[in-house]
This record gives sequence, structure tokens and C-alpha cells, in this order.
Amino acid sequence: MELKKSPFYSNTGDIPFGSNISMHVRKKIFAHLMEVYSPTKRTKILDVGVTCEDSHMESNFFEKLYPFKGQITCVGTEDGSHLVKKYEGLKFQIIKAGEMLPFKDREFDIVFSNAVVEHTGDVDGQRFFISELCRVADKVFVSTPYRWFPMETHTCLPLLHFLPKNIFRGILRGSRYGFWAYEQNLNLLSMRDLLGIFPHEMDVKSKNIRLAGFISNIIAYTL
Repeated sequence: MELKKSPFYSNTGDIPFGSNISMHVRKKIFAHLMEVYSPTKRTKILDVGVTCEDSHMESNFFEKLYPFKGQITCVGTEDGSHLVKKYEGLKFQIIKAGEMLPFKDREFDIVFSNAVVEHTGDVDGQRFFISELCRVADKVFVSTPYRWFPMETHTCLPLLHFLPKNIFRGILRGSRYGFWAYEQNLNLLSMRDLLGIFPHEMDVKSKNIRLAGFISNIIAYTL
């Protein structure tokens, strides 16, 4: 089956060894999840944000690394049905951006989502996304690229994203990076931003992932 190209991977090939670097970071994220939760073969886990893209090493890395494939349910706005054929017992369902997840309250033990929340629009959209993760699982684990990492990981452009967001988006608009100029496609978060979109009554822990000495990704999770 020939897979479609995902716009979310449209510029990641611009950095030599980019996939190797990305996979290195994502393995650190995965290792922290396994350390925090110690899931077993009975743990029901939901992965929110799988992609149709499977040509990059880091694509759908959770499904590659997680040992209990039959306990994974995954969802995404792109077609991830190829994962059902690739991993025995895995379940996939397509969803629409900005809508409720098609699951009951607390249906899962853990919900995992990597590099998705920055694509869910403005603060209200991000809060809704997080609230849905909190609704469907007992424990929530969310990671996202760090707002202040020197290279913006979607465009592979250095330092431009340090500018005020409206100026950064104005520069991108009309360029080959125009997809990322719109808030619904890219709205980067600091740790304060990420923790601030969780329900205030929740006890949320945080973790920084570093690359070459810089914080590259941030994690927020509940116990």
C-alpha cells in the first residue's frame, strides 16, 4: 500500500540526519513514559496523533517501541490504518480535529500524545484537546517541542520563532513554509503554556528532554 505524504513531515528532511536526531529524542520521551508508568500487557493505552506517514524512522514511533502492541488503540486525523496491518492486535480509528474523542470516560489506563498539542489551534483549542485526553484515561502523558529550542523543528529554521508569533507567522506566510504560518497548524508552547492548559485542579508533573544541552521537548504527565 502506498502511503500519503503528511504535511506535518513536509520540511523535516531539510536537516541532515534529522530523522536519526528526532528518533533519539523520541526514544528519550518513550523511556520516560515507561519509567513513570511501568505498563504491563494488561494496560490499555491510547495513542493520540498517529500519522499516515511511515517513511521516516520516527514516524509512529510509539507503535514501533511499545512492547504490548495488542493493547494499543491509536487515533489520528490522518489515515493510520496501515498500522493495523503492521502490528497484530492494534486498533485504529480516524478522528476529526477539534471534536470529542470517540471513547467513554476513563476507557483507557494511559493516554499518550506526542507532538500534537501544538497543532490544535489557539489556547482554547489546546485546552479542549487536553481536557479530552484527561476525560478518556486515568493517566495522561503529553509531549511537545519546546517553544524556545533554537531550531524550530517543523520548519527546520533557526531562531525565527523567537520573534513575536505574529511576526514569525508573517514571515512564513507566502513562503515554502506557509502551512506553518497559521495558528491552527502550529502554536508552539513553553512549559508554562503546557502546564497552564491542563485543568487547574490536576496535579501535573513535568520533564524536560535535552538535545545538545538545550531543552528540545517538554513533557507534562499525571500520576
